[in-house]
Amino acid sequence: MDFENMRNLRGKCMLRRDIIREFLAELLGTFVLILFGCGSVAQKVLSSGTHGELLTIHLGFTLGVTLAVYMAGGVSGGHLNPAVSLAMVVVGKLPIKKFPVYVAAQFLGAFAGSCAVYCLYYGALANFTDGHLLVTGKNATAGIFASYPHEGLSLLNGFIDQVIGTGALVLCILAIVDKKNIGAPKGMEPVVIGLSILAIGVSMGLNCGYPINPARDLGPRLFTAIAGWGFDVFSAGNGWWWVPVVGPLVGGVVGAVIYFLMIELHHPEPEKNLEDDNSFHDKYELNTAN
Repeated sequence: MDFENMRNLRGKCMLRRDIIREFLAELLGTFVLILFGCGSVAQKVLSSGTHGELLTIHLGFTLGVTLAVYMAGGVSGGHLNPAVSLAMVVVGKLPIKKFPVYVAAQFLGAFAGSCAVYCLYYGALANFTDGHLLVTGKNATAGIFASYPHEGLSLLNGFIDQVIGTGALVLCILAIVDKKNIGAPKGMEPVVIGLSILAIGVSMGLNCGYPINPARDLGPRLFTAIAGWGFDVFSAGNGWWWVPVVGPLVGGVVGAVIYFLMIELHHPEPEKNLEDDNSFHDKYELNTAN
């Protein structure tokens, strides 16, 4: 009897509309990404390096992306990034009407994730800052949540950095989920996507820490502005804030166009295999029909 009641309750609570389920999946996935990624930065900064280093930050974001894509991939495709969603629109794997929904979910998830990191390390943050929340300088802590440029980096150089980094990410993701190519083994797609993040981090992280995700940067930046760091978070670095927002979007489009023109356009049409069922790959295809 209890089992039957629980099943009926589950049926009543289950969301029927795909777009709502996809919204929630993107929100939760991005939340997990920020929790592990920014959490690893906080641990390194607030311990003055005794409980973390650059490699642990790379691993934090790599594992955060991997776990988040495993969590959301079967529902929404696990984009977690407006630039990736825009790239999927460009190559026809995501209806444009869904793009604003995905982006809203990603920004909300990133904002909530930064709030969780702040609450998690509230005591350590208060002890480290002595009540002074700084955006720049030796004891700056705003960089835990959002990116700031390396000394001497121009806005143009930073913009190019973001275009190249995000373009590389999109190229990797499209290759991983492309069923007409070798792709990644079934169930291993999130791991390979996470390794792509690691590769970008260890090779392109010097300039500004490879944010390559408008939601990952702007959501937490807005949180810090509200939480006590003030609106200096938007003026620092000669008004740097727009670079990791606009740059990745441009990079996402560039990466998608390059992949389409140089790889996907030249694939022969494969025969349909009705027995092939890969929920992660198929999600990108099915998104075009909803």
